[in-house]
Amino acid sequence: MRGNGAVAPARAGGAPRLEQVAELAGVSRSTASRAINGGERVSDAAMAAVQAAVAALGYTPNRAARSLVTRRTDSIALVVPEPDEFALSDPFVIGILSGLSSSLADSDVQVVLVIARPGQAERTARFLKGGHVDGAIVVSHHLGGDLDPALGHLALPHVFVGRPLLATGPGQTMPQYVDTDNVGGGALATRHLIERGRRRIATIAGPEDMSAGIDRLTGWRAELAAAGLAADAVVHGDFTMAGGRAATHRLLDEHPDVDGIVAASDQMAVGALAALAARGKGVPQDVSVVGYDNLGVAATAQPPLTTVVQPVVAMAAAAGERLLDLLAGGAPRAPKVFPAELVVRASS
Repeated sequence: MRGNGAVAPARAGGAPRLEQVAELAGVSRSTASRAINGGERVSDAAMAAVQAAVAALGYTPNRAARSLVTRRTDSIALVVPEPDEFALSDPFVIGILSGLSSSLADSDVQVVLVIARPGQAERTARFLKGGHVDGAIVVSHHLGGDLDPALGHLALPHVFVGRPLLATGPGQTMPQYVDTDNVGGGALATRHLIERGRRRIATIAGPEDMSAGIDRLTGWRAELAAAGLAADAVVHGDFTMAGGRAATHRLLDEHPDVDGIVAASDQMAVGALAALAARGKGVPQDVSVVGYDNLGVAATAQPPLTTVVQPVVAMAAAAGERLLDLLAGGAPRAPKVFPAELVVRASS
């Protein structure tokens, strides 16, 4: 090391400069830069001196200059392949943002929201491949969406929240994902209604191009089959209140003897409550209802909604932690699947 520890004067009104850090630490400018940007080829003594100088001066690295050295942006994308109105208002997406923020709280990584609007996959893929972010978290994945080809071959480290329905070809690794036990959750909700004495149990299933919709329907069917009950009262919805309301009216038209409904989301379950009220059906006297998510709307519904817990915040936090691990050079890991849990309220 060199220098006598004297600090070069700062520019009038300016922030501390890298040259000042180097002079105070007694190292060259290039050594100071390497120490600040990861410590490659920097001795322990020089690293300690630079860290002390940074702390003493209150130096903040220039992020743009740093990215040129490290080829890192310190940003990750949260990719939501949905229309704007869904991506910006759905409680699931809001919960994902909350959980992801908590997992990144102790890092310098920022989140960039990327709404992958239908028909704009090429622009989204170009952004993800263009060096704007270091990695991505993908939620609300749809099978066969126009973003699929890009996701299937994306070299950028990425983790899905929810099991993706992506086929893997030769040389491709299984996608990294975090999920909840949707098959078990669908079965748990259905078993609860059977134990409550319901015998004509319908379902408002989720979209057929999403793993959550497919798996929750599978659990519903399996539990009814095990009980020897009919499993023909099925209508698919879109995870919205309006979709749940319309699906319930259709169910009641086609199966007027329905005495229980398992909805694949709380939003659709609340829509079902509205449709049942409009038809003069009491809940749970005439029809019991179970939702899925246990987000805010479940506890405030009238009546409060029995629902399967989807630990969205914990799932997002786990996905963020896994992505940070991948960015640090960690090896891919087996999927993390949270167990199903039922919260019983007045609707059943």
